[in-house]
Amino acid sequence: MNTPSSTLSANKTATPAAAASSAAYRFKPLNIGRFVVWALFVLALVVAPHVFTSSLALTMLSQIGYLIIICLSYNILLGQGGMLSFGHAVYTGLGSFIAIHAMNKAGAGDWHIPLVLIPIIGGLGGMFFAILLGYVTTKKSGTTFAMITLGIGELVASMALMFPEFFGGEGGITSDRVYGQPFFGMTFGPGIEVYYLIAAYCFVCTALMFAFTATPLGRMLNAVRDNPERVEFVGYNTQRVRYYSFIIAGFFAGIGGGLAAINFEIITAVDSVSVLRSGGYLLFTFLGGATFFFGPIIGAVLLVFASILLSELSKAWLLYLGLVFMFMVMYAPGGIASLIMMNLRVAKFGKLKQLLPTYAALTVTALVGVAGFAAMVEMIYHLQLNAAMGDNLHFMGLMLDTRGINSWLGALALLLVGGALFEMARRRFVRQWSQIQEDIELKTKRGETQ
Repeated sequence: MNTPSSTLSANKTATPAAAASSAAYRFKPLNIGRFVVWALFVLALVVAPHVFTSSLALTMLSQIGYLIIICLSYNILLGQGGMLSFGHAVYTGLGSFIAIHAMNKAGAGDWHIPLVLIPIIGGLGGMFFAILLGYVTTKKSGTTFAMITLGIGELVASMALMFPEFFGGEGGITSDRVYGQPFFGMTFGPGIEVYYLIAAYCFVCTALMFAFTATPLGRMLNAVRDNPERVEFVGYNTQRVRYYSFIIAGFFAGIGGGLAAINFEIITAVDSVSVLRSGGYLLFTFLGGATFFFGPIIGAVLLVFASILLSELSKAWLLYLGLVFMFMVMYAPGGIASLIMMNLRVAKFGKLKQLLPTYAALTVTALVGVAGFAAMVEMIYHLQLNAAMGDNLHFMGLMLDTRGINSWLGALALLLVGGALFEMARRRFVRQWSQIQEDIELKTKRGETQ
């Protein structure tokens, strides 16, 4: 008969074996949500050109594809590493030039490189220059790092006219992507075939950069961003972490540049290595949300829409873009991705329905105020730039007389009324949002999710 002490002793001896057994048979279940997200991403890439069938839409989709790669590569620096770079276009642009020179060599028969591998050549080019320039760049961090990248960007942009053999001067370098044997029947002459090549690279590069976030280097890069002193204390070289990450970012930036060379078949220094191009990557990566992995994807979409659609609709598009950036910095520094995630959290606790009427009021009143403001801006631009075309201006289906008092008073009335109503809706939203956040905090403390 077992005594209590012997039973307790047996339990103590059996516990480690049981723990080892459970550990041996333990497995991590599949992340179904993540699988669904990636499946939807693939589906969107495949189906998009069949839903948006116009030539303009196909052009925009192709640009979105390689800009996703470029913005995600930039986010390795900004979002993951906290490195504010003003020279990321250097590695994208130099990758583009190396890729287009490789295309010309392959087209002439000097090199035997199929077109599907040209983006890899661009990636290796971007990585080479990241190795060359990144060692000096990553010696410092913070503001000093940003100023060094700005100087390198200006240096490379100014060198474009000094080496016309490589950069092609002001006219750039042209090429022809249709050469060699067809790849599984595709010559890459039609735009749809180029799109699917870009889409394939977009998916693979996105997956690889997402996998990088879970590697020891990717995790340590986050630590260097958050607390570099502690990283140094535990024995890691923060400059080396930044340098290796800089090289990886340069590789993917070069791939994006190589895809751009294939898509346009022409590369110019003004459009590819300028500081303005680097500023565009920074601006839209921030607008999308640098603190979330999917934020730069949103930023890439916004970049294409702004540079193609918005620039065609208005000559004042840079003014509107600057105002959007200013308001995002002031009220949503986490970008659009942060707004999405905050509302998903609210929806998780079943509170989103309470905000829908307020969101509708904010949207309607904002549109009224923006319409009035935009009308005034467009009339000013018309008077300054298009005065020779007459006094009348077509705006949102209306005919405005830029020299008539009624048009100005109407635009001003829309701006004032819309602004006042928006402010009322905003104050109501702030009260509701604060109350909802308090309720969520209480439920969280109680362990509730609904």
